[in-house]
Amino acid sequence: MSSTFSNAAEDAVIVPPPAIDETASAATEKAVFAGGCFWGVQGVFQHVKGVKNAVSGYSGGTKDTAAYETVSSGNTGHAESVEITYNPKEVTYGQLLQIFFSVAHNPTQLNYQGPDHGPQYRSEIFTTNGEQKTIAQSYIAQLDKAEVFGEPVVTKVSDMTAFYPAEEYHQDFLTLNPTYPYIVYNDLPKIENLKALFPAKFSPDPVLVLKAKG
Repeated sequence: MSSTFSNAAEDAVIVPPPAIDETASAATEKAVFAGGCFWGVQGVFQHVKGVKNAVSGYSGGTKDTAAYETVSSGNTGHAESVEITYNPKEVTYGQLLQIFFSVAHNPTQLNYQGPDHGPQYRSEIFTTNGEQKTIAQSYIAQLDKAEVFGEPVVTKVSDMTAFYPAEEYHQDFLTLNPTYPYIVYNDLPKIENLKALFPAKFSPDPVLVLKAKG
């Protein structure tokens, strides 16, 4: 990979913005991304200006299997994912995708992410409407054509069916456990990379789920 930052397990990569993006029409919208362990993905997007909430959870399977221990078997169809509520006039869907591909995860790793292996850690974008699907598919094609990563992007694009929030102890995990070894090595560098690569979009104060619930 070129233009990498940090010595974390997953390096950041400078990627171009998407050639096409959404037209902001609603006050808030939702995006759902899966990119490995949801602790880090949630932590990254909680530090993005314009994001109003980012919730760790499960997508791709059924309600009766949407529990951490069950999903961890890798047999449920679920991916650990993050539902992002955002103001498209402050940060667009395309800009969220750029951050997703650049600093939140490595989109060339099939059914694993860093130390975490299994289909529950796959790279997938769950789109909530046709416009999101078009933008996501177009962007993946754009990144592949430019050979940004040197390897093909394996990120799947699927229609959103349902999102199931994860257990409370998984929410805000990065912020609440900054000295946890996994977080220190795998995820805190992602926050630093976000700040370095997207300074205009970086918010030093994370939007926490527990505060939103309160």
